[in-house]
Amino acid sequence: MALKSPQFTPETKITVHSISEPLPHAHYQRCPECDTLFSLPLMKSHQSAYCPQCNAKIRDGRDWSLARLGAMAIAMLLLMPFAWQEPLLRLHLLGTRIDANLLQGIWQMTRQGDPMTASMVFFCTVGAPVVLVVAIAYLWLGNVLGMNLRPVLLMLEKLKEWVMLDIYLVGVAVASIKVQDYAFLQPGNGLIAFISLVILSLLTMIHLNVEQLWERFYPQRPATRYHSALQVCLNCHYTGLPDARGRCRRCHTPLYCRRKNSLQKSWAALIASLIFLIPANVLPISVIYVNGARQEDTILSGIISLAHSNVAVAGVVFFASILVPFTKVIVLITLLISIHFKCEQGLRTRILLLRFVTWIGRWSMLDLFVISLMMSLINRDQLLSFTMGPAAFYFGSAVILTILAVEWLDSRLLWDAHESGNARFAD
Repeated sequence: MALKSPQFTPETKITVHSISEPLPHAHYQRCPECDTLFSLPLMKSHQSAYCPQCNAKIRDGRDWSLARLGAMAIAMLLLMPFAWQEPLLRLHLLGTRIDANLLQGIWQMTRQGDPMTASMVFFCTVGAPVVLVVAIAYLWLGNVLGMNLRPVLLMLEKLKEWVMLDIYLVGVAVASIKVQDYAFLQPGNGLIAFISLVILSLLTMIHLNVEQLWERFYPQRPATRYHSALQVCLNCHYTGLPDARGRCRRCHTPLYCRRKNSLQKSWAALIASLIFLIPANVLPISVIYVNGARQEDTILSGIISLAHSNVAVAGVVFFASILVPFTKVIVLITLLISIHFKCEQGLRTRILLLRFVTWIGRWSMLDLFVISLMMSLINRDQLLSFTMGPAAFYFGSAVILTILAVEWLDSRLLWDAHESGNARFAD
C-alpha cells in the first residue's frame, strides 16, 4: 500500500514506492495539465508525485535502467519475425489448410486496392513497435557515442499510444470466434511468439520512464526560487524560464503559454472525424461469401451476428467500435464548447472525462485489426471468402482523427475560467 511522505507545502501529495537516495533539490514545478505552480519537496528517486490541484502524475517512480530496456528491445526484435510471419491461426476447410499471419492480412488489404487502410494497420502493429525498438537501441548507442538524443526522447512519449499489439491480440480472439462457425480452427505456431511479443512490449512501455531519461541524459538545474514566469514544457515536462530564443532549456522546443491553435486543430480533427463516422457506420465494413451467397455487414450488423455466437465478445466489439468513438466525439464536443463559453461548473468531471478518452481511444482500432486477420484467414477462390467493405477506410480515418483531436487539445484551457487552476474544483 502506498504511503504519504512528509509534505513540503500543504497541497503537495507524494506517493512513496520504495526507499532509495533522495533527489538533489526541492524545486518548483508547473503541472502540464492544469498549469498550477507548486513546490515539489525533496523526493527519493522511486517516489511518484501528483499535482495537488488536478491529481495528474507529475513524476513517475517506475524506472528501468537503459541496459534492461535494451535487453527487452533485443528480445522483442528477435520475436518480431516469428510473431509477424508465422501463422497465428490455421483454418481447415474441406481438406484445405489456410494459415493466417499479420503481414499477410496487411498485404491482402493492399492487394484489394486500399493501401491507406492497410498502412493504418501496418503502422500500429509493425511500424510503431519497430520504431520503439530502434529508438531504445539508438538511446543506448547514442549515449555511448555522444549523439544527439533529443529527437528520439521527444518522439518516445507520443509513440506509446500507437503501439497496439495488445489490441491486435484481442482481434485474434474476435476473428477466431467469427470464423469457427464456418470451419475448423486451431492456433498456429506464431501465436506463442506473438503473445510473448505483446507481453514484452507492454512491460517495456510501462517501465519506459521518458522523463527520467531526460533527467539522465540532459540534466538541468531545477527552479529553486519562485518566479511567476516559470513555464512547463509539454514535450519534456521541464519547468524553468525560457532561454534567449524562447525555447525550453532541456529539449530546445519553443515554449508557449498555451499550445498554438489548440482549439482550431481539435475542432478541425473532430469535425472531420464526425464526417467520416457517417459512411463508416452506414456502408458495409465487411463482405463475406458463403457458397456463392454474398453477405454484407455494417459495424452494427456484424456485432449483432457475432452476438449469436458469443455475447461477451460482441460486447467487447460494440464497446470498441461504436461506444468508444461516439463517446469520444460527445466528450470532445462538450469540452470544446465548455472552453469557448468559459464554463466553471463540473471541472472535475471534465478533467476525468478527458483522461478517460485519452486512455481508451486506441481500442477503436480493434475492428480494423479483425478485418485484416479475416482477410488473411479466408482467402478468395474458396467456398468461403472474405473481403473488406468501403466503410473500413472511413472508420480507420475517424479513429485516428479522434486520437489526434484529443492529443491536440491543451487541457490547461479548461482551467482558464478558474484563474489558471487556482480556484477550487466546481462540480
